[in-house]
Amino acid sequence: MKTILVIDDNPDIRENTSEILELAGFRTFTAENGKKGVDVALREKPDVIVCDIMMPDLDGYGVLHMLRKNEATQQTPFIFLTAKTERSDFRKGMEMGADDYITKPFEDIELLNAIEARLKKAAVLENKYAFSAQG
Repeated sequence: MKTILVIDDNPDIRENTSEILELAGFRTFTAENGKKGVDVALREKPDVIVCDIMMPDLDGYGVLHMLRKNEATQQTPFIFLTAKTERSDFRKGMEMGADDYITKPFEDIELLNAIEARLKKAAVLENKYAFSAQG
């Protein structure tokens, strides 16, 4: 079963997103701020991370920066799920290495499609690396 970490300081959004993902067959972990999110990511090594940007303690950009610096999580697909809709915010997230950027409010299927796409891409890359390592 694939695991997903949801990092969001809004308890309603965090719980609703987690519930949507669990109904879709994923195992979820949650964190209520960026610092705790980094700790959970390093401990649990989820298959995908879904993260808000505007949070206390450590914002989503800081979370992404810290996880990309760590060898254990630098390849983990990372999706921003945020109310920040400015083009400059989107560009900053993508330039920092986010794999996707979804704005709130969002449709359940939009999030699920983004996660499925990231999991498929990760599987393809994993197979390519495994194949080239053998050959």
